Formats: sequence, C-alpha cells, structure tokens
Amino acid sequence: MPNLIDDSPMMRAVRLQYSNKIPVWLMRQAGRYMQEYQNVRNKVTFIELCKTPSLAAEVMLTAVERLGVDAAIIFSDILLILEPMGFGITFPDNGGPLVTKPICNPQDVKNITELESEEQLYYVMDTVRYTREGLNNRIPLIGFAGAPFTLATYAISDPKLTPNRKSINNKNFHYVKTFMHLYPAKWSELMRKFAVSTAKYLNGQIKAGAQIIQIFDSWAGCLSVEDYAEFVQPFSKLLIDLILPGTPVIHFAPGNPMLLPNIAASGGNVIGVDWRIPIDKAWDTIGNNYAIQGNLDPAILLTNRDTIRKNVQKIIRLTNNKNGFIFNLGHGILPQTPPENAIALIEAVHEFGQK
Repeated sequence: MPNLIDDSPMMRAVRLQYSNKIPVWLMRQAGRYMQEYQNVRNKVTFIELCKTPSLAAEVMLTAVERLGVDAAIIFSDILLILEPMGFGITFPDNGGPLVTKPICNPQDVKNITELESEEQLYYVMDTVRYTREGLNNRIPLIGFAGAPFTLATYAISDPKLTPNRKSINNKNFHYVKTFMHLYPAKWSELMRKFAVSTAKYLNGQIKAGAQIIQIFDSWAGCLSVEDYAEFVQPFSKLLIDLILPGTPVIHFAPGNPMLLPNIAASGGNVIGVDWRIPIDKAWDTIGNNYAIQGNLDPAILLTNRDTIRKNVQKIIRLTNNKNGFIFNLGHGILPQTPPENAIALIEAVHEFGQK
C-alpha cells in the first residue's frame, strides 16, 4: 500500500519530483490573525501555550482545517531552546521577546551549556506527537528551529545593561556584529554550541514525528556576504550536516538576496526566499539542484481577493512549472490579515497551481 504522506505534493516538491499540483503552506499560519487562536490566547499566556502540547497542537490543527494547506508546522517558538542552555526568556504582551541573563561580554559564553537531550524540551516533542496524531496522515508535519546566528541576535546584548540584564534583539544588530568581530574565538565557541544543540533538538522532533524540518535564520539578511561567509555559514552548515539523514530540510534566511549562494552552500534541500527577488531569479541563483519556497509579500494579504489572485498567478508563472516549487509567503502572516484573504491565497494556489 503506498505511503500517502510520502507521495503528497509537499513531500514530492521537497524531493524535486513531479506533482500534479503546487503545495502551499504559510509561515505563522496559526496566529493572531485568527479568532480561534485569539480565543485560546485569552485563556493562557504565549509561553503557557507553547508549553501545553494539547493546546499548541489544537491551534495548528484548527488553522490547517480552516485554511486547507498542504503542510502543517508545529506551533512553537525559536527561542525555547535558550532556556535549557542557560538563558531565561519571557514574552511580554507588548513588544518582542526578552532574554534574561544574555551574553554581555566574552566571558559569559562559558556559562552557556549545550543541550544534553531533546527531552529538556519534552513539551515540544509532545507537541510534535499530538499534532502528527491529529493530522491523521493527511499532510506532512514540519518541525523547526532557529539558526545559530538568529539565536545569537537575541542572546547577545549590550555590555552596559542594567542589573536586570534583559535583552531584546536590537534594531541594527550592532551588539551581535561587534561581538563576532571583536571576539571571533568566543563567537565560534558560542555558535558551535548553538549548532550542536539545535541539531539535537531538531533530531528529537524528527524522532517524535516531524517529516520535514525548517531552519529559520530570520535576521541573517542584516549581514554582508563576507560576514555571512566567515561568521555564519560554517555553523549553519554544521547544524544541517548533523540533522538525521533522509529528512528534508528547508533553509530560510530572508532579507538579503545577495546571500542566496552562501545560504544554499550551507545546506538544505529547499531554499526559502522572500519577496525582495523574483522567484525565477532566485532559483537561477541557487541552481536546479534545490527546491525553492516562497515568496509572496505578506502585505499582499492586506489587499483584496483580486490582487491576491493576480500576485499568486504571477509567481506561479515565473516558476515555469518546474518541479520543486512550494508556495509560501516571504515571511509570516501579518497579525492584521483577514482570515478570508489567507484562504483566498490557498484557493488561488490550488487553482493556478494545477499541472
């Protein structure tokens, strides 16, 4: 009997195989734009939601049912791995996450410990299991984590911090950039800890049931090509090399199309791209050995059905029916997005993406 998931459009796309339709899923497809999510969040904090596997699975399964996407991604957060490594994290209702006990000087790196076991994040593993069970083998499940550099943007902070030592990733990323240039040995030590720990974390998700992995290097676009190649690429490659063989990896590092050759060289089966470069030019840049994921500007979902359909059709045309295309946004769904517009996007991809 054939494996229905293994033969799904999403799994065929990550393997560069022919499928009769283009698969589509959305980053942050379970989130603030949906009333069903808001109903759950009214009862618990964000961190409580992340640490309650039954609720984390529920919000994703609800989004999958409402949207009709071709893949689910676990509901979690990239910063959760920092807690067992020696940091503290909080998620205020307003503003971005706060990291307590951040790295403020090179001596702090010694206090950061590698993840001993994925069971230190047992609630994420349970979220994978519950979500996989709830999907009932209808569509693949994506696990995820933050890339070493993006974790560092939250973990490294102002050396002149007040005693409460709370950090938020700074707008210009100057703390992390100055640290890597001034203390290259300590930077390498830290990035290796992040890479090895994240690989262990992702391998735990795979063992728990994730069929695809996505690595988010959300802030890598702030770097020059030279700095990425020297300070980031070796550790992204180390992470991806340590992931269990046979599991497809989506590598997503938005913000700077000039980095695409280096991102692809770091590894992954699928390269995620944002709207700053046309999808055909991005594919030409990375080459035909990679599948590609992208790349509608999330702001288009704030317009109307006709505009959404026009932009979806344009992107699909640019792919020229090549195998290995996964439709997605160039970043996560914006909180102001009307749910009916997200649904219109999925319907448009399924209509125009028939082969």
